Amino acid sequence: MIPGISSRKRFSDLSEQEILALAISSEEDDARIYRQYAERLRSDFPASAKVFDGMAEEEDTHRRRLIDLHKKRFGEVIPLIRREHVSGYYARRPVWLVENLGLDRMREEAEAMEKQAERFYRMAAERATDADTRKLLGDLAAAEAGHADKADQLEEKHLDSSARGEEDRAAHRQFVLTWVQPGLAGLMDGSVSTLAPIFAVAFATQDTHTTFLVGLAASIGAGISMGFTEAASDDGQLSGRGSPVKRGFASGIMTTLGGLGHALPYLIPDFWTATTIAIIVVFIELWSIAWIQNRYMDTPFLRATFQVVVGGALVLAAGVVIGAG
Repeated sequence: MIPGISSRKRFSDLSEQEILALAISSEEDDARIYRQYAERLRSDFPASAKVFDGMAEEEDTHRRRLIDLHKKRFGEVIPLIRREHVSGYYARRPVWLVENLGLDRMREEAEAMEKQAERFYRMAAERATDADTRKLLGDLAAAEAGHADKADQLEEKHLDSSARGEEDRAAHRQFVLTWVQPGLAGLMDGSVSTLAPIFAVAFATQDTHTTFLVGLAASIGAGISMGFTEAASDDGQLSGRGSPVKRGFASGIMTTLGGLGHALPYLIPDFWTATTIAIIVVFIELWSIAWIQNRYMDTPFLRATFQVVVGGALVLAAGVVIGAG
């Protein structure tokens, strides 16, 4: 291979045999993806898992029809050609990325997959010269276009409104337990626990550079501590709170951001300008926490406001008094 020159073939240069081989391997990959989605969902969302099982079976049917046509025209040996061998051919996102983003993300990805497959079959049919090949590719393009109807039929069979509502509620609950709850705990810890030391140092030294360094160290240290504590405290198996790694990242990152929010203004050299902006940021952080509690944790807004904003203001005042004294 010459450096800088792509070794992938252009779609326009593929022979009809290679187009059929590419379609066969693509159908195999898509069926495998749907089955992985199904396995990922089976324990928590069994009805949706059956829908993906049905979609995988549909892809298997397409693959068998393509193989039968290949045998008829070109024999038993199918060339090894896959998506990554063709320049400009659509790629699939890694399964681990999509399945970790939840049920709705899988449904959206499946819809996008069908649209990409339809476009491929239409382009392939336009290039085919053999009547049987052109007909099959056109039929598969129509089938992929109709997969939305097929998915609806499968959902009607396996996922009625009651099951769908139950699964949606379970997905929301899992999202809250895995991401929102540890993230909120981290944001609260990072925002509130760093207030006193940052503002105590600020008013004791009136040195913005020193204050920023203390805030940066406190935020990162708290983030690392919260992240590891969350990940190590519960493996999620019995509690159903989900992956400890995800929870650890959510808690650690939000803790760090919570502290950095009112540390970053001290990059401004003027002390009173930096302090005024930092105090404004603090109240934005505290109101944001109260809103998240009300939105996702069903905490009454007034109670959340009292707990977070009033409590945070007291911690802020304590830091100012200690530093000024």
